[in-house]
Amino acid sequence: MNGSRTDVPEASRASTAFRGDRVWTDGAFRAATVVVRGGRVDAVLPVDADVSVDVVVQVPSGAVLLPGLVDTHVHVNEPGRTEWEGFASATRAAALGGVTTIVDMPLNSIPPTTTVDALAVKQASAEGRVAVDVGFWGGAVPENAGSLAPLWQAGVFGFKSFLAPSGVDEFGHLDAAGLRAALAEVAALDGLLIVHAEDPDRLAANGALGTGYRAFLDSRPPVAEEDAIARVIDGVRATGARAHVLHLSDAGALPMLRAAKAEGLPVTVETCPHYLTLDADHVPDGATEFKCCPPIRDAGNQDALWDGLLDGTIDLVVTDHSPSTVDLKRGTGGDFGLAWGGIAGLQVGFRATWTEAARRGLPLDRVLPAFTTGPAALVGLGDRGVIAPGALAHLVVFDPDATETVHAEALEHRNPISAYDGATLRGRVLETWLHGNRVATATGGVTATDGRLLRRV
Repeated sequence: MNGSRTDVPEASRASTAFRGDRVWTDGAFRAATVVVRGGRVDAVLPVDADVSVDVVVQVPSGAVLLPGLVDTHVHVNEPGRTEWEGFASATRAAALGGVTTIVDMPLNSIPPTTTVDALAVKQASAEGRVAVDVGFWGGAVPENAGSLAPLWQAGVFGFKSFLAPSGVDEFGHLDAAGLRAALAEVAALDGLLIVHAEDPDRLAANGALGTGYRAFLDSRPPVAEEDAIARVIDGVRATGARAHVLHLSDAGALPMLRAAKAEGLPVTVETCPHYLTLDADHVPDGATEFKCCPPIRDAGNQDALWDGLLDGTIDLVVTDHSPSTVDLKRGTGGDFGLAWGGIAGLQVGFRATWTEAARRGLPLDRVLPAFTTGPAALVGLGDRGVIAPGALAHLVVFDPDATETVHAEALEHRNPISAYDGATLRGRVLETWLHGNRVATATGGVTATDGRLLRRV
């Protein structure tokens, strides 16, 4: 299977056997014993198999054993804006949410990850401080056009681009010509361009919009996404580049994405927990913790996104964890035009989505691949998101039937503000294991910082 390289060689670890009545393996839940040696899965055996190991972990009755989740869309923001979020706090939140691998976005850190030197600064900020494994995206901006190859060779997993202003001055957006040039450059590298797809010509000018959510929603209409996604698809067709559409909120774009996939174009797409679980009609006036770009749309749109996820048009679900300080979110008097846009959901996104799936009568196995093999495949980490011989022993003991109420101040996110605050969610992460070591528990919190820094190979 495909694997990742880490900057730290794997240490020899105690052998462990996990026994459970519901273990996710080969695309289904079944009774099994999972044997772990040297930080990897050595074998998946019948549940009553006789094994010789140092430790036996019995998965509690009613709980399931999952592969560690993979989140390829996380804004850590360190260095430069560490008061928004940092590697220590973000990866603690990830571990407690069952996420064992994240890939960090190239903004909103300062400097942004658009040069090899900036990548080295970010890696140094993370070294020795991460509770889960961390990889890095590079950025494709006007200033580094034609110069992406060094970043690719340095091990980034692909290149993030914006087609509309990003919200921070140090990370510029690509116009139509810049997008086409970036796609051609990425195609020559056999790389991947990931795209924030909103057409700036379809967006309202930045500025005050008031405390009502509808004005903000109208300022970023569905056609902004549809026009931008059509441009991406045309560019892929012309260049042969691989492209990935980030945080799809507009279900109206699904038909063109289905058609592109049917045509055989290398286009993938993600959505996020907040688009699958929150809707515009339930956003209170002035509740700017719900502001994100593109925006949370109506319930009918949400239903269509679920259809797109279930029919395979949407390849993965990731959090787009984009936190900021409380002041940036709420210090604008509840004005949706002026508040920072971003949802902090790294620790709770999987549980929120599972809660909504269960409400819709869907079993856990219908959503699990979108959080595991889907994002792992996007970045070529084939030894993650699965429980199979040779896979990394990134494992999660999860109680799917437990319920908990979210309290933002109790989350490991650096700032106590979340659109999920006060929500009662289904599911509880009981234990998280990384490279064969238990690193977090529901009762004891995060107990180790055993994460590694990843490089694309």
